[in-house]
Amino acid sequence: MARGSDTKARAQAVARELFLQRGVRGTSLQEIADRLGITKPALYYHFASREELVRSIVQPLIEDGDAFVAELESRPPGGPRPLLEGYFDFHFKHREVVALMVRELVALADLGLVDRVLDWRLRLAALLVGDDPSLADATRATVALGGLADCVLVFADEPVDALRTAAVDAAHAALTGRPG
Repeated sequence: MARGSDTKARAQAVARELFLQRGVRGTSLQEIADRLGITKPALYYHFASREELVRSIVQPLIEDGDAFVAELESRPPGGPRPLLEGYFDFHFKHREVVALMVRELVALADLGLVDRVLDWRLRLAALLVGDDPSLADATRATVALGGLADCVLVFADEPVDALRTAAVDAAHAALTGRPG
């Protein structure tokens, strides 16, 4: 049994790498099977379709994102900084899948996964600026959350602690108009 789950995990890792290089639609299941050294039918044993494979790669991000947002909604943090720090940590943990989502927005939208992420953003923005914000406040929340998420991808080679501090400080300043 461990061998089957090992093959499944290796297939997900190989697929994630190839999807990032060539795109979801530009990567065949045969290429993934070849890279793994297995047959295509053996790959189909683990994943019935490319869509199922993509979903299996994105699902941990979706589950963690749902839990993150629900936790914040059930116990709102004391001020924006803890929410922004948690949002950075969430994106950093899932940075490879986030990069895949950015690259493959259309393919993932076709699977209905992008709507979920946009819903999180709206719910988190409401925690930051309320349910009926002015356009200026809603824009600041969008810039803070989007910029924070983008920093994880754009500055991927920077030390995580320095990046976390710089990104959260910048997002906080965008949101509040005040540094740090």
